[in-house]
Amino acid sequence: MIGRLRFQSQMQSTLRVLVAIAALFLGAASSTAEQRPDLDSAARRIVAQTNEFRVAERLAPTTPEPRLLAAARAFADHMARTDRYSHEADGRTPPERAQAQGYDYCIVAENIAFLMSTTGASTDALTAALVDGWKRSPEHRRNMLIPEVVDTAVAIALSPASQRYYAVQLLGRPRSAVLRFSVVNASEKPLAYRLGAQRFDLPPGATRTHEQCRADALTVGDTQNIEPVDGGRYTLEATAQDGVGARRD
Repeated sequence: MIGRLRFQSQMQSTLRVLVAIAALFLGAASSTAEQRPDLDSAARRIVAQTNEFRVAERLAPTTPEPRLLAAARAFADHMARTDRYSHEADGRTPPERAQAQGYDYCIVAENIAFLMSTTGASTDALTAALVDGWKRSPEHRRNMLIPEVVDTAVAIALSPASQRYYAVQLLGRPRSAVLRFSVVNASEKPLAYRLGAQRFDLPPGATRTHEQCRADALTVGDTQNIEPVDGGRYTLEATAQDGVGARRD
């Protein structure tokens, strides 16, 4: 669900970023000798530059993932072959394409773009146009800076008919990396807590196990905020004046 919501919000801003990408690309192309960019090299540079961007924002870098790469290449090739451009150009969503390649996902986010091929466009110009264009678009930028993603892939394909370059960037977190923890009510009365924006009521003596793709804070009482860790067990206790506290076991 998280991946699907993410890609739906991307679709609203995709067209807005194309003008900026095209302007960057055409401007850079005019100053270079006639050549074709190396698409595989550009894809690798986009991965590296996105990781540099994440590190500068105090986030962990991502790691190239072969199943995401297969999904990105297949979708870039499809858009280039059909000249159809959207996150559902092949009739599937980004998470569905990743799943089809064997990537059991917790989070999948996708950035796409297209721009016209021009003579004299260099690998550096293509890389800069795509990275800078995505960084300037709020929705695409947000995808690049999702804290919880750990995997990535980028693919670029050239349409022989329209001479458009189609680019796909995938960012993901696998189901195997889901965060699991439990909350226990050790008191003799019902107690409440919040996980992100959602409230939970826990009966006396009950245990609830949570699985999270994103690290929402566990809030107990009015002031206690806990960042859950994988495998953690958090016990709720009644305090004076009908308050609630928590400890990690």
